Amino acid sequence: MGIIKKVIGSYSEREVKRIIPLVDKIDALDEKIASLNDEELKNKTEEFKERLKNGETVDDILVEAFAVLREASWRVLKKKHYRVQLIGGIVLHQGRIAEMKTGEGKTLVATLPAYLNALEGKGVHVITVNDYLAQRDRDEMSKVYGFLGLTTGVVIPQDAQDSKRNAYNCDITYGTNSEFGFDYLRDNMVNEMEEKVQRGLHYCIVDEMDSILIDEARTPLIISGGSASVNEYYKLADYFAKTLKIEEDFTIDEKSKSVLLSDEGVEKAEKFYNVENFTEVHNLHIQHYTVQALKANYSMQKEVDYIIKENKVYIVDEFTGRTMEGRRFSDGLHCAIEAKEGVPIEGDNKTFATITYQNFFRMYTKLSGMTGTAQTEEYEFKEIYALDVIVVPTNKPIKRIDNSDVVYKSEFAKFKAVVDEIERIHETNQPVLVGTVSIEKSELLSFMLKTRGIPHEVLNAKHHAKEAEIVAKAGQMGAVTIATNMAGRGTDIILGEGVRELGGLRIIGTEKHESRRIDNQLRGRSGRQGDVGESTFYVSLEDDLIKVHTSEKFKKITDKLDLEDETQVNEAWTVRAIESAQKNVEANSFDTRKNLIQYDDVINKQREVIYSQRDRVILKEDLKQQVLSMVEDVIQENVTKILVGKKNKKFIEEEVKDLIKKIKELFKIDELKEETLSEIMEMKSKDDVRSYFKNIAFSLYDAMEERFKEAFEDLQKAVILKAVDNRWIEHLENMEHLKQYIGLQAYKQQDPAMAYKLQSAGIFDDMVSGIKTDVIKGLYKY
Repeated sequence: MGIIKKVIGSYSEREVKRIIPLVDKIDALDEKIASLNDEELKNKTEEFKERLKNGETVDDILVEAFAVLREASWRVLKKKHYRVQLIGGIVLHQGRIAEMKTGEGKTLVATLPAYLNALEGKGVHVITVNDYLAQRDRDEMSKVYGFLGLTTGVVIPQDAQDSKRNAYNCDITYGTNSEFGFDYLRDNMVNEMEEKVQRGLHYCIVDEMDSILIDEARTPLIISGGSASVNEYYKLADYFAKTLKIEEDFTIDEKSKSVLLSDEGVEKAEKFYNVENFTEVHNLHIQHYTVQALKANYSMQKEVDYIIKENKVYIVDEFTGRTMEGRRFSDGLHCAIEAKEGVPIEGDNKTFATITYQNFFRMYTKLSGMTGTAQTEEYEFKEIYALDVIVVPTNKPIKRIDNSDVVYKSEFAKFKAVVDEIERIHETNQPVLVGTVSIEKSELLSFMLKTRGIPHEVLNAKHHAKEAEIVAKAGQMGAVTIATNMAGRGTDIILGEGVRELGGLRIIGTEKHESRRIDNQLRGRSGRQGDVGESTFYVSLEDDLIKVHTSEKFKKITDKLDLEDETQVNEAWTVRAIESAQKNVEANSFDTRKNLIQYDDVINKQREVIYSQRDRVILKEDLKQQVLSMVEDVIQENVTKILVGKKNKKFIEEEVKDLIKKIKELFKIDELKEETLSEIMEMKSKDDVRSYFKNIAFSLYDAMEERFKEAFEDLQKAVILKAVDNRWIEHLENMEHLKQYIGLQAYKQQDPAMAYKLQSAGIFDDMVSGIKTDVIKGLYKY
């Protein structure tokens, strides 16, 4: 395989070769486009739009449009796209992922496909990881777009609806992944089309694509509101969870962070909660509270997964190291952690609307992205998003030296060696950035440095307010910066005067992350744009990655080595085993995300049905036909459900009486004519009964229509929307509980995903039936 690769090149190298002729054509136009005056250059935008109207495609005009944008960028910003940036721009336009190293100018690269695709007039969305970058990139690049006659907007959370609508109506719109997703959800909760802010999902360029589509794939966007009062069950379940013994009463899968009660645990639960069968469907709520309490107590770690600040629980993003302000763990886990930590329980919110990033971004007609670290997840991008990864060459060769891992037997010995190395480097005045995997580890290292008298800064979720100040100084002579993953992505550390001569920024990793991409991001803080630099990772055989994810064979071999705690392990196979463990974790994580997509695709299809129905109602499309169809369905359902038997070829009188009572209740009929019972008793089939009641319901409908006149459409719209929204909120809660229930059925030898699909179909049908019933009851009371 290696020989073939050397001969024909990697996939990315072959794809880049195919792109080079286009880059040559853009270069060839350089002199011609540069000769145009400003007015002629600006007029190119209208010319391109006209050509598209006349049947040409964006691919037909790519070469010239890129050349125009490149020249405009030079005139306005004094920045001219390098050839490698043109390659990156073409990759993005083709709906692919461009892997570009730190400092290669990804923001400038995005202007090329953004301009080209905006010419179609359908809108282009450029996604960044935070509001600051969205505003910054829009402010800078809008000068180029504006010069060429295109409008740009930025979507900020605190903006008013009108401002957002204006931003989305621009040719190119910048914003964060979460805000675009939340706006999509909010748009599907409005009561008038004019209240929506988005105008469709056409073409999207996602910066830091792996962060959003891989790392955050399991974190759904949720719009929620306060439900009923704080549930005492959380405190009760927390008390119960703390009485259980690990392995005996429950097991934890440390890889997936899932919890499963044993038979003994189920027995204890039944006794504690005083229920006969803990795993029955009607005990879903008890199962839910118990599972979340177990997760909170035995799987979620303080200072790793969350912190307590001002008597509140704040989530720590494992990939960025930042606190996720305003976000709560979903499905009651946040409340369970609050119960565990003894802080006020803020209440279990009801979910009004939810979507995962996986499903949101798959709705775009064309999707592309950029990142410095995507190749390790190439298979996942292809499998889930149908996107391939193209590695774009760097403009200048990378000079950073990446040393082999340094492995120690004990964690203590590892940290001692790290501090020794920091002390040695600090004496030379070379700046050093030290990466840690958690807040807890960053504070331990800080304590050790203080005992040595080494001045340093700490950057973690507890000190995020000083982030800009700390990052600004991290590349200066003598700087020592300890950081969690906060400093790993999108952080530009500028080298101070004289630092290049000292060898550039030195990177020390104190532990391997479960994902190789996070390690690569830390390395990528050094050696940007051809700068010198150096990186080394220190690892111990007691690190979580090795304890949890290496094979039993590896553990047995290392135990037999009989090494002193402070001994450095020099065997090359240990480094290979660590990389193998990371690959295994990545594979497991991929399987988890792929499995979640199977679950999420079910709710996604249901969401599409409901949101489509809402839009039809808001637009008042065939409202009369919709309602009358519901009337027929509700009557048919009740006739079928209630009239189940016959006696002497006639309906059973008691069943007919029950049906009449039900129809009167549904359609708010005070009295039916006296002979109704006898007439139905003489009918030959259920179809005759359905027709009989349908005629009565339709007559009542006609009377309402005559009474309300023009206002009747608005009344019907309001009633249907209320029914749909209330039932959808209830449905989302039921689906979450179903997930928990399916997990508890794992030992019944069923495929969980298949069981979920089958049972969710029944729950969805029940919801649809409930909507129809609520509409009938809500409308006919008038």
